[in-house]
Amino acid sequence: MRLSELPKGAPAVVDRVHDAHAADPIAQRLRDLGFVDGEPVRVVAIGPMGGDPVLIQIGYTRFALRRAEAARVSVRSEVAA
Repeated sequence: MRLSELPKGAPAVVDRVHDAHAADPIAQRLRDLGFVDGEPVRVVAIGPMGGDPVLIQIGYTRFALRRAEAARVSVRSEVAA
């Protein structure tokens, strides 16, 4: 599932960031911000009428991403242990 499709408040874990092309600066910036395999993530808020921006939380840090940027991040549902 893509991060842009994750329902508000649902816990998930980052699976990977997809590169649009070689040396993709946006994908690299997402990785630099902490969107790496195994990091817990959740959608905190969604823009008006389901649009931009999407407020994402990783750890204690929040980021406002465009939906197109969030769509580059694959996540998997976090299963409660």
